[in-house]
Amino acid sequence: MDFQIRERVCLVTGASSGIGRATVMALAKEGAFVVATARNVQLLKTLAEEVVAAGCREPVLLVADLTDPVGVSRLAEQATAQVDGIDILVNNAGGSRPLSRPDDEAAWTEAFLLNFVAARQLTEIFAPAMVARGWGRVINVSGAIIAKAFNAASPAKAALESWSKSAAARYAPSGVTVNCVAPGRINSPQILEKLHPTAESRRDFISRNIPAGRFGEPEEAVSLIAFLASARASYITGATIPVDGGAMRLAF
Repeated sequence: MDFQIRERVCLVTGASSGIGRATVMALAKEGAFVVATARNVQLLKTLAEEVVAAGCREPVLLVADLTDPVGVSRLAEQATAQVDGIDILVNNAGGSRPLSRPDDEAAWTEAFLLNFVAARQLTEIFAPAMVARGWGRVINVSGAIIAKAFNAASPAKAALESWSKSAAARYAPSGVTVNCVAPGRINSPQILEKLHPTAESRRDFISRNIPAGRFGEPEEAVSLIAFLASARASYITGATIPVDGGAMRLAF
């Protein structure tokens, strides 16, 4: 299927690993020109080499820390200097933030900056030009599971999904769609090294929470992201679509 995004300019945050990394590769293979950003410059360089080795156009690499109060504005300035507008924005940067103390204010602030504020700010920076061109895609990567234990990322992702519906209504008349993809447990460094570092913890979580009987692969979420970024998804907006193997909505 031709997604009709050849030569479209895409910005993907959190691009150094997992879903973000797979998204860069998928969009590049569709012929898009990708701007990839993350905090780890070495992983970004390796990604660029893989994209070129696959016969695709080399991505622009931008190092950015979206938990920095000026990180978003600095990233936007750097991106604007490199490309003439963003057609597709994939707000993938984020991460689980389990709390040992529910009153850890620094952790709450960091989680909201990373999982909600950065996506909102980047959208508000780049959406006006999308509106002016009459075409644009914003895909926000949220999360499929509400944690029973305190996790600062969960309310931040809920805010992202709620705000995305309002943004979708605002921009839809101008041909700009805004959707959320909500992955469940995906085989990525964050899941395998932080949340479920042992085979036993993975088996236990799967047996209690995932009817599909396994964790997903990044490419399984990315297939949906690529479709929502395409010209063929023009009538889908304001949606939150889970990619979670049928996971129960309350898990720990």
